[in-house]
Amino acid sequence: MHARVEERHRSREFVNFLKLLDAAHPAENAIKLIVDNHSAHVSKETRAWLEAQPEGRFSMVFTPKHGSWLNLVEGFFSKMARSLLRHIRVASKTELKSRILAYLDDVNGEPVIHTWTYKIGEAA
Repeated sequence: MHARVEERHRSREFVNFLKLLDAAHPAENAIKLIVDNHSAHVSKETRAWLEAQPEGRFSMVFTPKHGSWLNLVEGFFSKMARSLLRHIRVASKTELKSRILAYLDDVNGEPVIHTWTYKIGEAA
């Protein structure tokens, strides 16, 4: 899992995150992003950066509106809130950021590979 803890979630922070992903993976790998419809994910700045990348490098799959249960990151944040953030006190944003990043390092120590699929025609 790649992560950045930012003060804000604007297009420029999202593009910086995409740059982090681009640098972390070999150029021949395709990177599939599963995202919600947040404005930073569809902004002119984000689209312009993605269009400047080699064809096939990045693809985006948008979860349906009101479908946060389909987004693995939402589930991960829920688990992190229950296991790490509940009932803690921190002295600063820096300490909170440090704790979150340490948690992510622990998770990355024993990664679980998820194969994400969603087929609307098969919904119950």
